[in-house]
Amino acid sequence: MTRTFRIAQIASLCLLTGCGTQSILSPGGPASQNLAELSWFVFLVFGSVAVIMFGLILWISTRRRGTLAEHQPIHEGGGQNWILIGGFVIPFIILAVVFVTGLGAMSRFPLHGDHASHTPAEIRLTGHQWWWEVDYVTGSVHDYVSTANEIHIPAGRPVDIDLTSVDVIHSFFVPRLHGKVDLIPGQTNRIRVQASQPGVFRSQCAEYCGEQHAHMILLVVADAPADYENWRAAQQRNAPPPVTIQQQRGQLLFFSRPCAACHTIRGTPAGGHVGPDLTHIASRQRIAANSYLNNEANLAAWVTHAQSLKPRVLMPNVTQFTGTELLDLVAYLRALR
Repeated sequence: MTRTFRIAQIASLCLLTGCGTQSILSPGGPASQNLAELSWFVFLVFGSVAVIMFGLILWISTRRRGTLAEHQPIHEGGGQNWILIGGFVIPFIILAVVFVTGLGAMSRFPLHGDHASHTPAEIRLTGHQWWWEVDYVTGSVHDYVSTANEIHIPAGRPVDIDLTSVDVIHSFFVPRLHGKVDLIPGQTNRIRVQASQPGVFRSQCAEYCGEQHAHMILLVVADAPADYENWRAAQQRNAPPPVTIQQQRGQLLFFSRPCAACHTIRGTPAGGHVGPDLTHIASRQRIAANSYLNNEANLAAWVTHAQSLKPRVLMPNVTQFTGTELLDLVAYLRALR
């Protein structure tokens, strides 16, 4: 009974690996819909083949020895015909059908966007160890927006994204929206994504890139068109000035400590480019490449003990704050919306 229960557990886990927030079988856009349909087709075809094969194996294993030869002796060519039909003709037909169906699915969506027309991409995504730099590069330079680890797109229309990396190979893979495309140092690839409905689509780097590879998470947020325009307009503005005395003290601490050397806050003297742009960090859902919720406790822990939360990231442990100073700094960062 115990062995049967364990086998059932293992089988259930295998089935559940295809489910969840990153399931390719739960499409959220036209490209992923094509991939899901192809996946189901291939699964059903090869599932049927597997059932037939196991049925034949069971049938052969339960027959009395010599009964096959009685019905169709080998010297009459029966064995050779079985090898030719079952070992070549049937597999060739099945694989040819799957191949042609796959080509049809691939032809229904552009894998890398429209490079031929030289149309600029709307977004440039740059991979770092281990976070995502997101730049919106349409319109004039004054309209550009830089953020991190969270891509916003308007639902209902395609968006071209240029992909590159500054260190090692990373991979952009949002299973519910599209297939996988790599981010390669010194090279720009392109992908076209589209979400049919508003929603949040989770992704993470799909190419092993180092110790914190599993914690290099990306959120793609599909907004209603009007909400997207409002979000984009808010992101284009400079950081809001501190309002309370506590926030003012926190801003002074940000400038007087190593923070300003690594991070940018538009509208202030902070102009570092080592780490993510923090101009509107409080508007993001999560921090540390979406490893932790964006709240006061996690933000304070990240500032002071980043190496404990994500070992070997570029963010150092900044421990030269008193308890009051840390509260002031966090209050300032939480006001950057």
